[in-house]
Amino acid sequence: MKTPKRLEPLLEDGLIDEVLRPLMSGKEASVYVVRCGSELRCAKVYKEANKRGFRQAAEYQEGRKVRNSRDARAMAKGSKYGRREREESWQNAEVSALFRLANAGVRVPKPYDFLDGVLLMELVSDGEGDAAPRLNDVDLTPEDAREFHAFMIGEIVKMLCAGLVHGDLSEFNVLLDPYGPVIIDLPQAVDAAGNNHAFRMLERDVGNMAAYFGQFAPELLYTRYAKEMWALYEEGKLTPETPLTGQFAEPEDAADLDAVMREIKAALADEARRQAVLAGQDEPEGREEPTPPWMRD
Repeated sequence: MKTPKRLEPLLEDGLIDEVLRPLMSGKEASVYVVRCGSELRCAKVYKEANKRGFRQAAEYQEGRKVRNSRDARAMAKGSKYGRREREESWQNAEVSALFRLANAGVRVPKPYDFLDGVLLMELVSDGEGDAAPRLNDVDLTPEDAREFHAFMIGEIVKMLCAGLVHGDLSEFNVLLDPYGPVIIDLPQAVDAAGNNHAFRMLERDVGNMAAYFGQFAPELLYTRYAKEMWALYEEGKLTPETPLTGQFAEPEDAADLDAVMREIKAALADEARRQAVLAGQDEPEGREEPTPPWMRD
């Protein structure tokens, strides 16, 4: 096949020897099967931001580190430089997550290299030389569903122990090779400790797994693993070996409304400071943000 232009630098640098065929084209990237010596691998070519269907929502960006305050301001303002930096940060997030999770023992494709918006990684195969199917393309028995669900809960726990939440986990980004599920598509992975939306995303990831496998084993629909593992994580008690029950009892303590109000007022103050910085003004000092009418007694 004709070599895609974005893959030419990898051929020139000797990172790949031949582009064999396209594998898939998704909302954020196109993937090709390539030959590296005697091995088959994947080359994931990220699409330009204006050609992608997946939006880089602010909730995914929260908590990600940038090189310096200049980059952070540019990204917040949406300048041409800032958009380029945001794009690099988005792509680098998957590379970083893959290396981090592979080192933590999570079943993800092994990453090899990253050059000019192209990620070179392991080809997850079906054992016959073809690409492994996605989970949603496989018929499951109730026994298989229970086994794979338990395995995926274990992988989600490993990810959380490594400080990450997938953020977009579903049957469409899990492959099934002869040894079991393999998690793919991680550019939207979020920092569990640094992102205020992390628990909600974890709960959605876990819920997606329960909903899919619950089609074959309905009892899985009633499990509550997300709240159980998050409570243990917050207490510093979660490890990959921690036994989970899938049950969780809600605390009966009354909500601290004063604390909630303080958090809201602090968030409003932070937003006022951010808007001032974006407008080129000095940060407001020595004054308390006014309390909105809906928060007053």
